[in-house]
Amino acid sequence: MNSVITGTGSYIPTLVKRNSDFLTNQFLNEDGTPFGYENAIVIEKFKSITGIEERRYASPELNSSDLGFFAAEKAIEDAKIDQEELDYIILAHNFGDVKSTAVQSDILPSLASRVKHRLGIKNPNCVAYDILFGCPGWIQGMIQAEAFIKSGIAKKCLVIGTETLSRVLDEHDRDSMIYSDGAGACIVEAVESDSKIGILSFAAQTHTFEECYYLFFGKSFDKSDDEHIRYIKMYGRKIYEFGLNFVPMAMKAALDKSGIDILDVKKIMIHQANEKMDEAIIKRFYKLYNTQIPDEVMPMSIHTLGNSSVATVITLFDLVKHGNLKPHNLNKGDIVLMASVGAGMNINAMVYKY
Repeated sequence: MNSVITGTGSYIPTLVKRNSDFLTNQFLNEDGTPFGYENAIVIEKFKSITGIEERRYASPELNSSDLGFFAAEKAIEDAKIDQEELDYIILAHNFGDVKSTAVQSDILPSLASRVKHRLGIKNPNCVAYDILFGCPGWIQGMIQAEAFIKSGIAKKCLVIGTETLSRVLDEHDRDSMIYSDGAGACIVEAVESDSKIGILSFAAQTHTFEECYYLFFGKSFDKSDDEHIRYIKMYGRKIYEFGLNFVPMAMKAALDKSGIDILDVKKIMIHQANEKMDEAIIKRFYKLYNTQIPDEVMPMSIHTLGNSSVATVITLFDLVKHGNLKPHNLNKGDIVLMASVGAGMNINAMVYKY
C-alpha cells in the first residue's frame, strides 16, 4: 500500500507587498535605537540575501483557516474525491487565526475543525486536528498521514499548511520583510501498486538543547509599543548556521533510507525561507555525495511569494505540478526530495515518487 498525492491546491493571497513599500518603515535595533542605515540600503541588502522582491498578504477579512479552506477546496477538486470519504484532516499552522484588527490568536475550535465545517463535511469519522511544528509542519503532517495509511487506519487524508505571518510581525524589525501569507493543501490516498510510488521515506528531528528559542515570541523593537504584545522574532544567523549544518544530513538520511540514487533526484523542494540559505543547503547536500548540482533541480517561489512558513513547500509542489512555475515540471516517476527547517527547532525531509 502506497501513500500517494492524488490532488493539490494552493491559495496565493491577492495583496502584493513589494520591497519598495518598506521604504517608509521605521526600522529599529533591538534596544529601540534607530537603525544605522537608510532603508534603501537595508532593503537592497535584504534582497541580495533572501532573494525576496515581493510577498503576499491576506486581505483583511481573511484568516489562516479561510486560506486553508480555499486551498483544501482546490485539492479535493483536483483529486476528484468525495470529501465525505476523508478519514483525516491534518492542518499545520503556527499562530492560529489572528484577525487583522486584533492581536490575540484564536485556535478554538481548531483550524482543522473550521476547515471541515466550511467544507460542509458531515461524516463524524473524519477526524480533524491541528499540528504545531514550525515551518516543517506540512511535511510533518504528510509523515503522519503516511503512518495512518501504512497502518491501515486511513485511506484518504487531507493535509493542509496555512499561515498569516503578516499578522504577527513587528514592523520595526527588518526581519519582518521576510514573512508572508499563504496556504497549500493536498489529498493523500492509499494506492495499491506493484512498484513503490508516493512517499518512499522520510526523516525528522527536533533540536531543543541549545536551539529551542532560535525562533520565539518577543516584544516590539519600538519601546513605546504595548509591552504585553508579542511578535515573531528570530536569531537569523543562528538559524542559518543550524539549517546549513543539519538539513543536508536529514535530506541524506531520508534519501539513503529510500534506496534512491542521488543522480535520480529530479527536483528538490526546500522550505522557501531564504534563497542564500537554500542554495547553501543544496550545495552541502550534493557535496555529501561528491556530486555536482544538476541544472534546474531546485525550483524557487520565494522571489515573489516570500516566506509563508508551513505553506511554502506544498505551494511550491502545487505550482510545479500544474505547470505554473516555468521552466519546472513533473513527469510520472520523477523523484522529489522535500525538506524544511523551523521553530522547535525542527527539521524534516521526505522522498516522494511522483
